[in-house]
Amino acid sequence: MILTPLAIATAAAFAGAAAYVSLSEQPARLALDDMSLLREWKPSYAKGLEMQATLALISGLLGLTAFYFERHPAAAVGGILMLANWPYTLLVMAPTNKTLGSTADEDAGPASRTLIVKWGKLHAVRTMLGIAGSCAFVFASFAT
Repeated sequence: MILTPLAIATAAAFAGAAAYVSLSEQPARLALDDMSLLREWKPSYAKGLEMQATLALISGLLGLTAFYFERHPAAAVGGILMLANWPYTLLVMAPTNKTLGSTADEDAGPASRTLIVKWGKLHAVRTMLGIAGSCAFVFASFAT
């Protein structure tokens, strides 16, 4: 069936985008001064949220659907890993995201920089969830 390959594709897109943020965008933005750093983080986070939330949801649902129809336990594992991005973001990352989002650009300083560094570490967990979910889906596709 097509469900597992679609789950792989969406999970890989999520993992690739998350890895790009963790390995390229975050280190580059940390080279900016505090105000520019915060100004860059805000729209970047907003756009990333739209894309990654959608990809995590679609991939997770595809994985669970693949498990239901194709009976590959690894597809269920992949689906759960991808969907885990939602509660992780809402419960663990949200306080940092809200504080940074509500900080006025002119109030940027060492405290906002520290929070963005913390955010980068928290985001790395999302990257790992995406990679693990992708791997689970690949494993499920070989179990056919």
